[in-house]
Amino acid sequence: MKSRIIRSLLAILALPLPLVASLGGDITSVQSDQAKLQGTLRSTSTDSYTLHEIQASTGVTVKEYVSSAGKVFAVTWQGAFPPDLRQLLGTYFDQYSQAVQAQRSLRHGRGPLLIQQPGLVVQVAGHARSFWGKAYVPQMLPAGVHAEDIR
Repeated sequence: MKSRIIRSLLAILALPLPLVASLGGDITSVQSDQAKLQGTLRSTSTDSYTLHEIQASTGVTVKEYVSSAGKVFAVTWQGAFPPDLRQLLGTYFDQYSQAVQAQRSLRHGRGPLLIQQPGLVVQVAGHARSFWGKAYVPQMLPAGVHAEDIR
């Protein structure tokens, strides 16, 4: 009985935090995320993109990479809780979900997840109280920006 209660509490604590950023979305998602996370925003511009980093009071950090055209081409996250990937990936969530199902049918157990498709790359890893990940659309990467630049 006691272990059932503990498992239930752990399941509740593992629920994802809601975010409203949307991969492929526009610049307005940055302001929405800042409000939703009640976090502080720090922006840094390069020749190719602007990096918007939101630090929530909960310790979760979300970085949105926005091209000069105003589109979110990549998103990263790090913190004690995993984000709501449905909201974070936006219209790319279904593609991600199908890829996850296909991968899980080929392997058993848990561990880091890597989805590499022509139109979407997602890396997810972590363990209790320490989660991180990144997602990007290869075709949307600005000229001169490489996947390794997304951290």
